[in-house]
Amino acid sequence: MLAEEKVHTLITAHSQADHFRLAALHRYHILDTPACEDFSFLTELAAKICGVPYAFISLVDAERVWIKSCAGMQLGELPRGQSYCSLAVQGEAYTEIPDLTRDARTAQMPLTLEAPHMRMYSSVALTSSDGHAIGALCVMDTKTGGLTPEQRGTLVKLGRQVMALIELRANEKTLEATVRELELLATTDELTGLHNRRSLLHRLKFEVARARRFRSPLSAVMIDLDHFKKVNDDHGHAVGDQVLIQLGRLLRENVRVIDIPGRYGGEELCVILPNTPLDGACKFAEALRQKIEAQVHYAGARPLRITASLGVGAFDHMDINDADALLQQADAALYRAKHGGRNRVECGA
Repeated sequence: MLAEEKVHTLITAHSQADHFRLAALHRYHILDTPACEDFSFLTELAAKICGVPYAFISLVDAERVWIKSCAGMQLGELPRGQSYCSLAVQGEAYTEIPDLTRDARTAQMPLTLEAPHMRMYSSVALTSSDGHAIGALCVMDTKTGGLTPEQRGTLVKLGRQVMALIELRANEKTLEATVRELELLATTDELTGLHNRRSLLHRLKFEVARARRFRSPLSAVMIDLDHFKKVNDDHGHAVGDQVLIQLGRLLRENVRVIDIPGRYGGEELCVILPNTPLDGACKFAEALRQKIEAQVHYAGARPLRITASLGVGAFDHMDINDADALLQQADAALYRAKHGGRNRVECGA
């Protein structure tokens, strides 16, 4: 019974160690990435320095070994049980098998039994910054033997270079993701998920310049929620925020890819409609008004309906020919909609 418990403990420890090792591997986001000249150079250099025809950079996943780069032959991936490199992540920093046919672990592997009939294998583990072996830099030969101490030392150094390159690529990806996230934060209204005012006005300037250059139509729809202050006063700002969140989702789901929906300020929203003349923008605004009116919000269990007033402005390439004039026309139309009874659309001058 004690022997069985000991075996069970060892299996559990191995499983946990592999779990952490796989977490380290996946953190680098390198599996199944395209070929890279820098990795290929290090692989070819390893083969040349060690005087052998074959070299691989391998990454050991849960069920497979994925070949990041290779010299001497083309391989994409192997089942983990059929790869010599699966041995390189079992705890030893350096692994050498002088004759693969005489080692019980490798004698029946396909690369030993089938062409090119590998005989010698040497590898260094690729170790993550937190000490987990995620793969190997290996060299192989169809002749039995081993590396000299000098070759072995150089292979270890090359392995460190491979790992440094993996770390560098991962850091670059992390930096790119961080930059994208910061750009998103800088351009997105946190509550509604729409463009914030600054981003909206920036995009509007771009669309104005394009409309002028190509003499194309451009419209803007201003949206103001009716009696929104009363919603906040009667039900609290949390309910008001939920209304804006749902309205933001409604806008995102009902605009084209080229349209630019944004939060202009407070409960006032704006949608820039490139390549859209006044009549098309008015139809869009009326359809949007109906969808806003049909939305059901809740203050606790109590249903709450909100309406909106909308004003539409459009380029005429004469009096209305810049961003300010376009927004002023849409804002003036919005003013008429609010003072004309609310829950309506007003278009143009």
